Amino acid sequence: MKLLFVLMICGVLAPALLAQQAQPLLISTEALARQLADPNLVLLHVGRAEEYAVGHIAGARFITLQDISLPANPGGKGLTLELPPPEQLRVKFAELGISDDSRVVTYTGLDTSFQTMTRVVFTLQYLGLGDRTSVLNGGLKAWMDEKRPVTSALPSIVTGKLTARPAQDIVADAAFVQSLAQRPGHKLIDARAPTFYNGTEAAQGKNGHIPGAINVPYTSMLDAGGMVNEKQIRQDFQDAGIKPGDTVVTYCHIGQQATAVILGARLLGNPVMLYDGSFQDWALNDRGAVEK
Repeated sequence: MKLLFVLMICGVLAPALLAQQAQPLLISTEALARQLADPNLVLLHVGRAEEYAVGHIAGARFITLQDISLPANPGGKGLTLELPPPEQLRVKFAELGISDDSRVVTYTGLDTSFQTMTRVVFTLQYLGLGDRTSVLNGGLKAWMDEKRPVTSALPSIVTGKLTARPAQDIVADAAFVQSLAQRPGHKLIDARAPTFYNGTEAAQGKNGHIPGAINVPYTSMLDAGGMVNEKQIRQDFQDAGIKPGDTVVTYCHIGQQATAVILGARLLGNPVMLYDGSFQDWALNDRGAVEK
C-alpha cells in the first residue's frame, strides 16, 4: 500500500520535477529539432531584424541587445552597454513569452557575432534563468547547413509570467575588481584581442590592461568551424592558469565579448562574474592604473 502511494505521488510530481530540471548549456541542432514541439520551449533569435524577417527557426522570437540594455551615452562618461534593473528585464523577457517554467534556447543569426548572443545568455543568467537557458551550438548557420527548415512566419506570443526575485550576484563593479588581489581563488580575465591587452592598440585612450588580468581572448571560445569546443576551452583555461573552482571575473571593451568567456567558464563549471562596465568604465572614469 505504501509503495502504491509512493508511485502515485511520483506519477503526479514527476512531470513538474522534470520541467524544473536544469537544461544543458549547449544544445545540438539534432536535439533542438526533436524538441521544437515542446510548449515550454522559447527560442530567441539574436541578430538583425532584416535577417530574422527572411528566415528564422520556427517559433523563434527576435531580440537585440538594445532590448536588454540601458540607453547608451557615448558623449559622456556613461557606458555603451549596461544592464537595466531586473524588473525592467523581467518585463522584456516576459513579453517574449518567457515564464518561470520556460526552457529557453538562444541562437545567433547568420551574420551575428557570438558575443552578442552570449550577452543575452548572461542577462538571462543574471535574472536567475541560467539553468533554464541553452545555446544552440553553431547557431542558425549550423541549422541551415544541415538543410533544416526556416520560416518567415511570425510566432504567436503569449506574455509569460516571471516571478520577481533578486538578481544573481554575478555582476562586478570597479571596486570589486580593485579588490581582486585580496580575493584568493579569483582570476581576472581580459577577453579582448591580444593587441589591446598588451597595449599595441589603445582603447578608450589608454594602452594596456587592468593590473593582474590574464588574457583569454573571446575568439578562443569558438573553433575554426564556429562551434563551441569544450575540450579546446579547457586547454585554453589550463594554459592561462585558471583552475577548476576558480571564480572567473571577466571584462572586455564594453561587457559584450567577455560574456563569451563567461559561457566557456560555465561549461567547465567555474563560478563567473562580469565587470559590466569593463575597460570603458575603467579608463573613462579613471578607476585605476593600466599595465602592459
